[in-house]
Amino acid sequence: QVQLMESGGGSVPTGGSLTLSCTASGYVLRYDCVGWFRQAPGKERERVADIDNSRTTTYAESVKGRFTISRDNVKNFVYLQMNSLKPEDTAMYYCASDHSSIICRGQNYFSSWGRGTQVTVSS
Repeated sequence: QVQLMESGGGSVPTGGSLTLSCTASGYVLRYDCVGWFRQAPGKERERVADIDNSRTTTYAESVKGRFTISRDNVKNFVYLQMNSLKPEDTAMYYCASDHSSIICRGQNYFSSWGRGTQVTVSS
């Protein structure tokens, strides 16, 4: 069982920035599609961004132009740089990987997940 680990969450004011990090212990992420997801209380889980083996990225409309996903295959990390944060970005953020594909597919294909890191944006 591959376990992913997120870090970097916190509390910031509106307009602030945070960088989330995701890594895996004992597993190399470089060949996987890795995604960042978030879930706010009472809401469905939402895919925020993903990055595939060739570094092709996709973003939810709500974060385009504000969030940037990237990966460092040497360090075995995937990052989510979040700028111009808004109160509606408040959620638990999770990273997940799809081990079976080098391209990114539907949410159901992500088989390994982290435990999440909380992001809170105050108004």
